[in-house]
Amino acid sequence: MEAALTRSRPVAALALAALLAGAASARPQELPAKQADLLAKLRAQVRAVDARLDGVLGVYVRDLATGATVELRPDEVFPTASSIKLAVLYELYRQAEEGRVDLGEVTHPPVPRVGGGGILQELGDRVSLTWRDLAVLMIGWSDNEATNVLVRRVAMDAVNRRLDALGLPRTRLRRQMMDLAAARRGDENVSTPREMARLAEIVAKGEGLAPERARDLLAVATVPDEGSHFRRGLPGGVRAISKPGALEGVRCEAAWVDVPSRPYSVAIMTAYLRREADGEAAIAEISAAVYETFDRLARSSEYGRIVSERDAPK
Repeated sequence: MEAALTRSRPVAALALAALLAGAASARPQELPAKQADLLAKLRAQVRAVDARLDGVLGVYVRDLATGATVELRPDEVFPTASSIKLAVLYELYRQAEEGRVDLGEVTHPPVPRVGGGGILQELGDRVSLTWRDLAVLMIGWSDNEATNVLVRRVAMDAVNRRLDALGLPRTRLRRQMMDLAAARRGDENVSTPREMARLAEIVAKGEGLAPERARDLLAVATVPDEGSHFRRGLPGGVRAISKPGALEGVRCEAAWVDVPSRPYSVAIMTAYLRREADGEAAIAEISAAVYETFDRLARSSEYGRIVSERDAPK
């Protein structure tokens, strides 16, 4: 039946062939046995966290050097909370690349403003900020009003069309921040661990952007959010994107970590939490375990010897 359908629809056949070719090119490299064992132990650590958590956990980790993954419920849909702001940031920069937004243009955020986090809710009605300034507030301070101003500027439908074009159909921006009426209707912002990790990777690489703009996007995306529990698992000074999200019963984070020669993307998402603090602790614990694994891989020879300045020949 599939063969007959392919013969009758050559365009569909070409599209399928392109899809399969892309899948083949993205196929993970086969890891050396010891490295594969190390990732197997990381998977076991993730499963151990899941077993202890009174809630539902989803995890997706991708080794950007080899394509190897660590997965737990990678395609389950979770609420994103503020992690969806990465999608708004990316759309803003793509529209700037297309000449539809001037990031240096000054705007005046209107009043009244929503609360729930950030700085704009504390400022007066005469404040002037550029679109880029608002992006910094959205990422580094998780400013909900700054996010809503940007969503209105780029348009919610445009964000979702871009996500479709990126191959992220289950990642949806359905409401502005602090819109409780929309949330009660079921218009929740959602994604999967696999797609959120991919989104973090896209932002880190600046896909579709000129090099200078891609560097500026990364500079904004890596402004640290003090509410990040993922960063608790990283040493100081490590360059990373980490966008946390928090709702009642929900904690999540989408991230990209720049381990030299072994960068990785990751999303950790939770729901149905009995205690939100447990979700935060799970994110921090998994973050630390993933970083320790990839840092060890990055500093090791093919035989597994870790080479560092503190290591003297013996």
